Formats: sequence, structure tokens, C-alpha cells
Amino acid sequence: MGSGAVERLVRDIERIAPLEIYGRVTGVQGLLVEIAGPVQEMSVGTRLVVTGFGGSKVGMEVVGFRGEFALCLPFGPLEGVRLGAKAAIVSTASTARPSDAWLGRVVNALGEPIDGRGPISYGLVERLLRAAPPPANERTRVGGPIDLGVRALNTFATCCRGQRMGIFAGSGVGKSVLLSMLARNTACDVAVIGLIGERGREVQEFIEDDLGEEGLARSVVVVATSDESVLMRRQAAYLTLTVAEHFRDEGQDVLCLMDSVTRFAMAQREIGLAAGEPPTSKGYTPTVFTELPRLLERAGPGRAGEGSITGLFTVLVEGDNHNEPIADAVRGILDGHIVMERAIAERGRYPAINVLKSVSRTMPGCVEPEYRNLLRETKRLMSIHADMEELIRLGAYRRGSNPEVDDAIKLNGPVEEFLRQGKGESTLRHDGYAMLANLLETATGLSFPASGE
Repeated sequence: MGSGAVERLVRDIERIAPLEIYGRVTGVQGLLVEIAGPVQEMSVGTRLVVTGFGGSKVGMEVVGFRGEFALCLPFGPLEGVRLGAKAAIVSTASTARPSDAWLGRVVNALGEPIDGRGPISYGLVERLLRAAPPPANERTRVGGPIDLGVRALNTFATCCRGQRMGIFAGSGVGKSVLLSMLARNTACDVAVIGLIGERGREVQEFIEDDLGEEGLARSVVVVATSDESVLMRRQAAYLTLTVAEHFRDEGQDVLCLMDSVTRFAMAQREIGLAAGEPPTSKGYTPTVFTELPRLLERAGPGRAGEGSITGLFTVLVEGDNHNEPIADAVRGILDGHIVMERAIAERGRYPAINVLKSVSRTMPGCVEPEYRNLLRETKRLMSIHADMEELIRLGAYRRGSNPEVDDAIKLNGPVEEFLRQGKGESTLRHDGYAMLANLLETATGLSFPASGE
């Protein structure tokens, strides 16, 4: 047995409590379980294990208090839990112990392996699942541009190391496919992928078809499917950031992908309502809007000497309404937003990114000066075409009436083809600029030399 294994064994023995402290189940209402007993030994986030009928064990977490009772929600089904059941305290804080051995593995919200590849090795350091982000005055600035491999993003919504971007889309518009392209193609040391409330049948497809063996080898995948409890779905989001922080503290540049923040918010809404919080905007409780920045702010650049966490978070906009409460809140927290539209997907162009509505807050500063005029002119002509699109489609515009509109019409087809990209394709950032300059010159005669003159 190696010295590391011995040290881990010693740490595990030290964690065993000398006394067993427990209470009793006094009520069950829906998913909310009421515990009586030594509530002074409990706090919000305390973990308990309830012994049910036939010796079954159900993990729970304290989410609030009412009078002399602790209010708990379960990590699994409540079958077998009855009045008077023993509820033993097993931990006073929610922690995890990620390690480098987690690379290439798929774990659940509790950090347990679910990929059928045997036990997983845990680290020596306990990390809080709900850790605070680094202090603002100690964080470094975002780094240079990061290559995402997706032409539409590399050119029109350039992302930097340590930046946090949101991918806003309705259901069925292709955000999961875009996420798989980013997971496979982004230039990073480690990828940590959180699948929050994902459809169970799609998990294996994502791992085998989208991520592949090569992508999985440098990744940690955290999964909580839609049928799991709200605590598991919320905790999967916390664990995703905790694992990313582990690798960041080792000095590595981490790509953190989460699908989706909306399902995390929905889980937090269910927890808040069960604990007695009043519903506010669209039924979301106040703690939803408190927890969102606490979660998302953990991504970003670390302290001097540490690595960075580049965060890309999907947001499911209900009814394609990009101003619904969660989308609006997340947009105000992150450093940019990528807008995917159903109308673009319906005409067969994937990824269905509307580059005119997508914004990276590090642009244009992160783009080399020689490319800024190229991007400015391309977006100007695209905007002109968008304004005139209805008239052009109806045949109400006569070619030759306006030279700028004529150039916009000539450019539209080539730009649409440039933005179209297959799931298996990857384009480097500078190659994308060269392709864009070439098609702009071919379509309109406008030339943008490397010097930017």
C-alpha cells in the first residue's frame, strides 16, 4: 500500500465521529421530512441518514428549521421511511474530495462513480461544495483568447480564458450539440462537464458519441438525471464547480460546461418552496436569485499563480422568451451571452447562433487590431441584410437601388455557409478570420490586409 493510500486511510479514520448523534422522524409531507431531536447540533446543509423499514438507508440534507424541528429533503426515494425512524447525523457540512484520478470518470452528485469502471480514488483535501468565490481584489484578469473550435464563436463572440459565457436557447434548438462541440474542440487542460437534470437516455450518447474516448480522457463528467431528487440535481451543479476549482488550484486552465443552469434554478425553487419560502417572479423563490451568482461567480480567473475556469453555461429559455426571470438574471451575472434561435434552426443552419444578438464583453479588446475592421464591416453588412430581409424576401427591393444593400445580399449566402458547421468539424480562430476575409473580398470586393490598413 502506497504512502498516499495510507494517508487517505488515516484521514478517513479521523473523520469517524466518536459519538453517534441522531434524532427521529416526526412527519413527512410530500418530500419534506421533519426531524425532532438535537437540532442544536444541526445547521442548514447538515447531512443525515434515515434508517427506514427493513434497514433501508435514505440520505437527507437539512434545508431549514421550523420551531424545534429540522426540515430535510431526501437524496433518494422515501419508500420505507416511517414515523419514529432514526435520523443519524453523518456530516455537518457538504464536502467533496476530488482528485486527479477523477479524470476520465463519470460520477453522480455525491462523487460516486457511475461508469461501471470500479472504485474511484478520493483526494486528501475536503472541499466545501458551496465554497465562496475568490475575493474580487485577489483575482487576476482574464487571459488571452481561447480557441473554442466553433467558427461562429471564435470570430464573432471571442471568449477569453477565465471568461464566463451563457448559451441561451429554447428546447430542441441544438444547445446540447453545441456543448458537445465545445467539450471536444476547446483548447484547455481539463474539462469538467455538469449534466444537470439531463435526460437519462442521452447521457451515454453524449459520453460515447459526442465526447468520445479522447475527450473523456481529459474530462470529469458529473451527472444528475431528471428523475433524481432536487437535492441531487442542485448538488451536481455545486460538485461541478468544486471539481473545476480543484484543477484550477493546481494551476490548470479548466473548461467548465454546465447543461443547464435553468434546471439548477428549478431545483432550488422546489427546495425553497418545500422549506416554506414565498414564490416571487414566475414562482421562483428569493434564494434562487441569491444562489445563482454564488454558483456562477466561482468560475473565472483564480488568484495569482493559480489557473482559470472558463465557464460556458446553457440557459433553457422557456417559450423562447429570452427575458424570462432566469435568463435575465444569468445574463446580468455572466461576461457575455450566446443567443441561439429557433428560426435559424428551422432553416437548417447549425449551430443556430444569432451572431448579431450574441455578445462577448471582452470584445473588441481581445481581438487583434488587424481583424477588428474585418469583423466590424462583416457585422455591419449582416445587420443591413437583417433590416432589409423582409423586403428582399417579398421582392420589394430592386437590386442596384442601394450599393450597401447589394453588398449585404451578396455576402449573406457565403456568411451563412461560413456559420454552418458540422458536429465533427473544428476550425482554429485565426483560420476562421482568414476564411471570413476571403469570402468578404470574393462577395463584395472589400479587402482587409493583415496589417488592418
